[in-house]
Amino acid sequence: MNLSVKPVLTGEKTVLRPFTESDADGIWQLIQDPEVVRFTFEPSTELTPERLRSWYATRADQPDRLDLAVTDPATGELLGEVVLHEWDPTARSCTFRTLIGPRGRGRGIGTEATRLIVGHAFEQLGLHRIQLEVYGHNHRARRVYEKVGFVVEGVRREAMLRDGEWVDDVLMAILDHEWAALTATAR
Repeated sequence: MNLSVKPVLTGEKTVLRPFTESDADGIWQLIQDPEVVRFTFEPSTELTPERLRSWYATRADQPDRLDLAVTDPATGELLGEVVLHEWDPTARSCTFRTLIGPRGRGRGIGTEATRLIVGHAFEQLGLHRIQLEVYGHNHRARRVYEKVGFVVEGVRREAMLRDGEWVDDVLMAILDHEWAALTATAR
C-alpha cells in the first residue's frame, strides 16, 4: 500500500484532491462553524491560521496518511476534508475522519466523499479495515457512515464531556469484504 501517492477522486457531487498550502484559509473558515467545532475537535485545540498553513502545506508529503480536500466540482470551492490516518501496514487498516463545512451539508457531498475515499482505500490501496470514531449525538455523520456501510462495533458510554453534557464515543468500522459485497449489489 502506498499512501504517498495523493490521487484526485472524482464523483458527481464532489472532487477530492490533494491539499495545498493555499487551502489553509478555506479550512480556517470551515472550522469557525459551530457545528464543525461541536462534532470535530475539542474547543481548547489551539488552531491558528499560521498553524493550519503549516499543516496543510505538508499534507502532500506524508507517506503514512492520505488527506484530501473535498471540493465543489463546478466552482472548486473547498467544502471540507477526508482523511485516512493511523495506518497500520501489518493489519492493513486505517482510521478515517471527515469534516464537511456548512456549504457542503445536506447535498449528499459527505456521503459521496466518504464512498470515494473508502472505495479508493479498498480497491486501490488494498486496505482490509477502516475504522472511525464518532460522537453518539452526531446523528448526521452516523447516518452517512451507515449508508456507506460502516457498522457499529462498540460504544464508549459517556466518554467525553462536550458543551456540559456527557456524550458517547461510537466506534464504527467497515471491512474489505463488506465493501465488496455492498458494491457488488449496487452494480
